Amino acid sequence: MSSLPDHTPPYTGHTAAQQPGLRHSIGMSQAVALYIGAVLGSGILIAPGLAAQMAGPSSLIAWGFMTLLILPMALSMGLLSARFPNAGGVSHFVTLAFGPRAGALTGWFFLMSVPIGAPVAALTGAGYMTAAMGWSDSIRILLAALILAAGLVANWIGMQLAGRIQIAVVLSIIAVLTFAIVAAMPHMQMVHFTPFLPHGWLPVGQSAAMLFWCFIGWEAVSHMSEEFRNPQQAAVRGIMIAAVIVGILYFLTALAAVGTQSYLHGGPDTSLVWMISLTLGPWGAILAGLTGLFICTATIIAYVGAASRVAYALSRQGYAPRWMSKLSQRYRTPAGGLAFLTGCFAVVMLLYGSHVLSLSVLIQLPNAAFILTYLAGCAAGIRLLRGYRAGVVISWISFASTAVIFPFSGWAIMYPVGIAAVFLLILWLHAKRGTAHIF
Repeated sequence: MSSLPDHTPPYTGHTAAQQPGLRHSIGMSQAVALYIGAVLGSGILIAPGLAAQMAGPSSLIAWGFMTLLILPMALSMGLLSARFPNAGGVSHFVTLAFGPRAGALTGWFFLMSVPIGAPVAALTGAGYMTAAMGWSDSIRILLAALILAAGLVANWIGMQLAGRIQIAVVLSIIAVLTFAIVAAMPHMQMVHFTPFLPHGWLPVGQSAAMLFWCFIGWEAVSHMSEEFRNPQQAAVRGIMIAAVIVGILYFLTALAAVGTQSYLHGGPDTSLVWMISLTLGPWGAILAGLTGLFICTATIIAYVGAASRVAYALSRQGYAPRWMSKLSQRYRTPAGGLAFLTGCFAVVMLLYGSHVLSLSVLIQLPNAAFILTYLAGCAAGIRLLRGYRAGVVISWISFASTAVIFPFSGWAIMYPVGIAAVFLLILWLHAKRGTAHIF
């Protein structure tokens, strides 16, 4: 499975060799860390407790199903990244499969999701820490701003540094989660697993739908595939290693939450704090708070890196303002894309700090756009990997499972609808003017 046959459609875009710019600085270990950081987000802090509260011990069925589904979801993006490494990532795959306009719209879906999703992740991580320490909301906003700044600076200096930071952060996360699981084992009791289906089968399906959010993120790192030293190795083998690690950590954390009933003692959104506090006492809350910061920092490094590369790729193709394709002269990193994200982050944090938008509203906005990005990538995989039967099957599984979840986005579907409307309006104005460049 580590290699693809040459029956897929020929690669027609610009390769890194044809259009040099970004450095090939991401090795195997860095790619694994980026994949884990993109997927193992803030969901692990709250999802095990929330799922157990919804379905009781039977929530483990939902976790088991999603853990099995994680491999095809990951591989559908990994196979495409190995075959078509490009800074456009999913946008580039869709371009090859369905044309440049469909690819550009997909790119804008992703690009306009990160300016909201990253501040939400930063505020979530900062909120975990401030709750543990008893700090005010002002400190929470300051910590969130520092996390965002760290993600921007790390990506500005380059993926080699960002990748090293990501390795250190991810290792710290794995160590703390492993400690929490081991510490919880003596407190796990069989009586906590009965009755196994306290509310019937329906909550199992509902919890599986909720858990889907914890397992997306593989598409983000595809935008950095142009910088892989060995795309075939990093994208396929690396994503498989990351998928196994993420699946095991999620399932064992959920098992510990059910076995100790920490979701009842500490509350569904602080079950991890309670598990760690079983062994460390008050220091457990502090360690859990730091873990929250680490987890969200890892997520932001991955998504800032991905979004800045999307901006660079869209500009390079003429579907975004030209200044977005500007590279740092010193580090050859997408300075234009990072500048765009910096401005967006400042606006979102200002709106949150001014109480114009609440965190609950911000959390919902980017979800539908993220899902549409993933759906488009899976659809592209069905077409581009048609000479590789396993790849097509994997892409179909990922597409179908994602399509089932999309209606649960609710009113947030209007956000990507708005993005599409603006994009089509710009295309219409461009066609009416008859100018050579869209931007």
